[in-house]
Amino acid sequence: MGANYRSACRGKSTADIIAKLSLVEEKADESLYWMELIVEVGLLPLEKVSNLMLENTEILAMTVASIKALRNKSKIQNPKSKI
Repeated sequence: MGANYRSACRGKSTADIIAKLSLVEEKADESLYWMELIVEVGLLPLEKVSNLMLENTEILAMTVASIKALRNKSKIQNPKSKI
């Protein structure tokens, strides 16, 4: 997630930033999946990963909000844009 976020910060256009943030969203969701699976199969108790899961969920929510904001901003600036 971190490397993809850093890459998004260096995006060359709004579309590029959105594409890179979409990767962050995908990786955050995937990380959450693996943490849920770790708990479900009993490798670690929920108490050991709950803080990480919460932080990951917050990162995911912020990323989704950023993508939505960028799409809305792009639509306002470029009404005919397909972003």
